[in-house]
Amino acid sequence: MQYLENIPLSTLTTMRLGGLARYVVKITATEDLKQAIQFAEERGLPWFVLGGGSNVVALGDYRGLIILNRITAFKKLREDSDTATYQIGAGEVWDSVVERLVQAGLSGVEAMSGIPGFAGSTPIQNVGAYGQEIADTLVELSAFDSSSQRLVTLSPDDCAFTYRNSIFKNPETRHHVIVSITLRLSKIPMQPPFYPSLQQYLTDHQLTDYSPAQIRAAVPAIRAERLPDLNYLASAGSFFKNPIVQASVAYELLRRFPDMPHWEAPGQQFKLAAGWLIDQAGLRSYSAHGLQIYPHNALVVTNISAQSGEDLLLFKSEVVAVVREMFGITLEQEPETLPS
Repeated sequence: MQYLENIPLSTLTTMRLGGLARYVVKITATEDLKQAIQFAEERGLPWFVLGGGSNVVALGDYRGLIILNRITAFKKLREDSDTATYQIGAGEVWDSVVERLVQAGLSGVEAMSGIPGFAGSTPIQNVGAYGQEIADTLVELSAFDSSSQRLVTLSPDDCAFTYRNSIFKNPETRHHVIVSITLRLSKIPMQPPFYPSLQQYLTDHQLTDYSPAQIRAAVPAIRAERLPDLNYLASAGSFFKNPIVQASVAYELLRRFPDMPHWEAPGQQFKLAAGWLIDQAGLRSYSAHGLQIYPHNALVVTNISAQSGEDLLLFKSEVVAVVREMFGITLEQEPETLPS
């Protein structure tokens, strides 16, 4: 393995911000991973595993080792009349995984087409889109437990999935590096009712074919209207989480804003639409510090000309303050911040 030194973090993350990483190494096997962690620990350095960098923002330098997980595998483990189960390496490009599963006629991840990054990143924040999320299909995953220095198998319950969260994202429980994920896919296509924007697209285009291939064709078209092309415009995708609030808070807001989008959530709570809140606060296309609220989707923050993490922090604080002033809700950042 080759340990590269002083690599710009802007080249490793899609928001294209950050200073220098002291070391960067690419791994392609579990043994590589063990050696990389040992390399960092022998030098008293922190380490951080990075996939495609599409859900991580870097604000400054990173004084430790960035491990680029590129462990590949794509293997059918079993199949019956209704399902098929596949083991997928953490370093497989996620959209390519979706493409191959859809080509096999399998349903369960087709609505997550077009999501950037690698397969091993999907359980970290329980990635989801248009009515599907990784927790729905995950059977188990294999991970290297850095606290015990051994490979372990974790069930979905072990992962403690919640909305855009898991044990892999919580700093207090984060000591696993995902090596592979095992997904069980269905041979039965998705059925309505669909996620609203997906349903609207199908209705507008008079589509009644709900096959995985058709859904996979529809989703990128929807995403193209609402999300920037990362090849041309720097972004970390959805920057703000949809807030989950107590029912009493939602009812009070609905009294003031009857048209506010809202969905029931577990525990007598409601999920609200962060993008709607930002729009209603008058921040559509808001631009400052070299960053902008994406005109086609207020959840997305794009980097137009920002040069530092401080620019992003200032921009974020301004958006959060305006929304809090109007609605009494504090928006939370969805992408993880790389520790300094």
